[in-house]
Amino acid sequence: MGSVTPLRSARSPKTAFHRTEMSAILDVYGKMVMAGQARDYAIGMFEDYAVFAIFRRHAEAPTWRIEKVPALRNQQGAYVVYGSQDQVLKRGHEIKTVLKVFETRKFEIISSNKSS
Repeated sequence: MGSVTPLRSARSPKTAFHRTEMSAILDVYGKMVMAGQARDYAIGMFEDYAVFAIFRRHAEAPTWRIEKVPALRNQQGAYVVYGSQDQVLKRGHEIKTVLKVFETRKFEIISSNKSS
């Protein structure tokens, strides 16, 4: 007789955003879409962290990334918002506090071309 193969893998569970966290993130994302600052998003779940990436255009690298890293919960906070150049914009223990970075800043593209 053949052997039985288990359906579940033996790897540890993936890290994900909770429903309340996703609700807060999608509220911010919806406001950004209405303002014309965002067009697409992607969600990633990994063993050590979860990511919500926001794109200005779908063919580019993400403009902002919201990450949840449970291992950092007791040190600097589990939530981090990164900018397009991987700079930390805000870090903290509460998702709503971290997402306030999107309310206080105006994310506009500044043109370096000077018109004469």
